[in-house]
Amino acid sequence: MVKEGYSNGIGTVMGHENLFVGVDVGTGSVRAALVSEQGKLLNVSTKPIKTWTPKKDFFEQSSDDIWSVCCHVVKAVTQDIEPAAVKGIGFDATCSLVVLDKTGNPLSVSPTGNNEQNIILWMDHRAIEEADLINSLKNPVLNYVGGKISLEMETPKLLWLKKNLKSQCWDKAGYFFDLPDFLTWKATDSESRSLCSLVCKWTYQVQADGVGSWSSRYFTEIGLDDLITDNWRKIGSEVKPPGAPSGNGLSRRAAADLGLLPGTAVGTSMIDAHAGGLGMIGCSADGVSQDFHTRLGLICGTSTCHMAVSKLPYFVPGVWGPYFSAMVPGLWLNEGGQSATGKLIDHIIDTHPATDAIKEKIGDTVHVQEYLNNLLEKMAQKQELKSVAMLTCNVHMWPDFHGNRSPLADPSLQGMISGLTLSVDEENLATLYLATIQALSYGTLHILQEMRLAGHSDIQSIVICGGLSRNKLFVQTQADVAGLPVLLPKEPESVMLGAAILGACAAGVYPEITTAAKAMSGPAEVLKPRDIEHRYHQRKYKVFLKMLEDQRAYKEVMSLRSMI
Repeated sequence: MVKEGYSNGIGTVMGHENLFVGVDVGTGSVRAALVSEQGKLLNVSTKPIKTWTPKKDFFEQSSDDIWSVCCHVVKAVTQDIEPAAVKGIGFDATCSLVVLDKTGNPLSVSPTGNNEQNIILWMDHRAIEEADLINSLKNPVLNYVGGKISLEMETPKLLWLKKNLKSQCWDKAGYFFDLPDFLTWKATDSESRSLCSLVCKWTYQVQADGVGSWSSRYFTEIGLDDLITDNWRKIGSEVKPPGAPSGNGLSRRAAADLGLLPGTAVGTSMIDAHAGGLGMIGCSADGVSQDFHTRLGLICGTSTCHMAVSKLPYFVPGVWGPYFSAMVPGLWLNEGGQSATGKLIDHIIDTHPATDAIKEKIGDTVHVQEYLNNLLEKMAQKQELKSVAMLTCNVHMWPDFHGNRSPLADPSLQGMISGLTLSVDEENLATLYLATIQALSYGTLHILQEMRLAGHSDIQSIVICGGLSRNKLFVQTQADVAGLPVLLPKEPESVMLGAAILGACAAGVYPEITTAAKAMSGPAEVLKPRDIEHRYHQRKYKVFLKMLEDQRAYKEVMSLRSMI
């Protein structure tokens, strides 16, 4: 599939000496892009991947399936060019746990025992007891994850495997990879790991001098001291910064699988959200500072990650980090997030009684979110409101239907809606949809306020990429709520661009990631906050925070401990 807007791109660069491939493994699909040295996406291909849900809150995938799909999309985007034109390839992926046996074959992480199901997906919440145990021990490494480990990170999942699938999985395991690192291993046969994945999701620690290490004390305290043996080989003894060359480039086997040349440079990988941050943080816009530390990056997809970098380390309660050089070399990264954003919007729409009739009416001509955006405009005009935002004056939502990642770090929180009626028509759906978008934006403001209190006082703008960046109502609401300009990169596929930047750096075309990010990110459109809407949202934000107080109060009233 040639990307819309670049239909003649291949023809214009056939003689170009530097092309790169960026591969993005998301939650539901793999995407690949052929990218020019200037950051233009010339060709894009997408294909879905399999997910199993054997139990509630269990989400599993297959590394064989994902690699096969990677090969398919890479061949699709490079089919019209000479393999020698591709100078480098980079991979990003979700922070999911891949388990292989001692011979490098898939090993089941599932109660089903099916070896095809050898990945615990990032959004899997099976390890809640293990996360609680780790947090109760209060090891100092937790200071670098906002004070509390998330059950979405890897050490709680490793502990769950040891406790629950010891003979089936733990005792037979030879390698534990973060999914981005599995992809570079599959491509190069190198067992090196990315500093990005290990620091952000595995509790590996890197100090300001660049020296990193595992904490033997931490792994011993939580009951995973057997991973220390053989110099930590099962989880990584060689750690490289993102974009550094991985191994000797593509192995012969991987090159044949991908349709590229052996030895093609492979960049050390990144987590998908971090690749998105890298791909857009260098974008330019008139009147907006281009300094990396003045920007809050939002990578919006199934979930949302909130990225802020700084010259000094800031410890933000409930926000992951600070991580040194995890996204931008020499800068500390803090990472907030929402576990369900695009997924929550889809859930609100897909479960509403009016949705089937709307989809039947619009067919494939209009996306349902675009239809609802247009409907909201008509509703506001009919009611003679000054702004679409005001349609939710009596409808309020707490959006943590899948727990709170940041800044509360509380997976037990649940969703709340106030203002429901008996109405089930499409206007009712549109109002709930709008309330969802607003609630997610209040979540961003909640994270931003905590970051500012901890030291991120220089943030002057928000930069957005991902699927929800195409929804102008969502983007404008983020600007109105935060009271900050929002930058929309003209190249919307920042995640794949970030992956391609890794390949460009590994190939030596750019000397470092910061140079590549500014050269390849390109210009951005600016959406400025609106005064009336901002003042309206300041009021609703007070209701938003009150809903948190109320939910906690309800839990305390209904606590089983208080009934005994």
